[in-house]
Amino acid sequence: MNSRPAPSVRFLVLVALAAGIAVASLVAGSTEIGVRAALSALFGDFTEPARTVVLELRVPRLLSAFAIGGLLALAGVLLQALFRNPLADSYVLGVSGGSAVGALAALLVGGSLLAVQSAAAAGAMLTTLLVLALAHGGGTVRVLLTGVVTAAACGALVTLVLVLADDGQLRGMMFWLAGDLGWAARPWLMAGGALLATLAMLLIARPLDVIATGETTAQSLGLDLGRWRVVIVVLAGALTAGAVIQGGTIGFVGLVIPHLVRLAFGTASHRVVVPAAALAGGTLLAAADLVARTAAAPRQLPVGAVMALLGVPVFLVLLRRLERNRA
Repeated sequence: MNSRPAPSVRFLVLVALAAGIAVASLVAGSTEIGVRAALSALFGDFTEPARTVVLELRVPRLLSAFAIGGLLALAGVLLQALFRNPLADSYVLGVSGGSAVGALAALLVGGSLLAVQSAAAAGAMLTTLLVLALAHGGGTVRVLLTGVVTAAACGALVTLVLVLADDGQLRGMMFWLAGDLGWAARPWLMAGGALLATLAMLLIARPLDVIATGETTAQSLGLDLGRWRVVIVVLAGALTAGAVIQGGTIGFVGLVIPHLVRLAFGTASHRVVVPAAALAGGTLLAAADLVARTAAAPRQLPVGAVMALLGVPVFLVLLRRLERNRA
């Protein structure tokens, strides 16, 4: 008899955890604000002194964290289903590297925030199209290998740009590479985009389940793997681009969250994994941002660096658990 809670109960626990992180993010920071004052400012007391801090600084940053974390987690779900590889995420395809090249090139020539974000988006999508073009006619393994090589090339280009930059430009470049939610803009639009992406992926949950079982099974069920491979890679590239242009290169979310969700919910069904991963990814990044804002207050740490510090031990624990389950 299975005594584990139902997926709906576990999802409610995840919602409660997300709500707790959200409240803590509104309250904590370089300026301490009580829970009552934060909620009062949030729900309509426009005379509350905390209003500016809460509504103009912390709420947009919180929404950005949930949106970016959700997008990265969804990209990881897509790529792990396609490659049937628990180590697959947006870094494998070189999408994050391509966006980094575009953003740093814009920073090198003194581009505005809009120019940097536009260049990052263009770099991400061009890298996605390049991987698809170079891997055309091959299978999933060829796409993976092409992505790895492309990522290495992007890493070399990033190094060259950093060498060419002067001291005044290097600080901004390093913060962008380390991940910084200070780059985020239009948080409500981002949150809406993350919600739409989640709904869109729920519509293709069944094909993702079939693809994750393997190419042989997918072909026997009549699934056009070539077409779906392109759809998944382009969608993952678009999700990653949307996240990276807002928060820089933030790792481990797309790598760790799909594992955590499948283990916590006890299922690989994408009808469960997709919404849970989107919420869990946002919660994890919001928690990392909370640490980044408070650990060395009033200074702020790069959220990508904090995410890596949190993600590495979690991933190692998950890896050991997976190996133990296979033994």
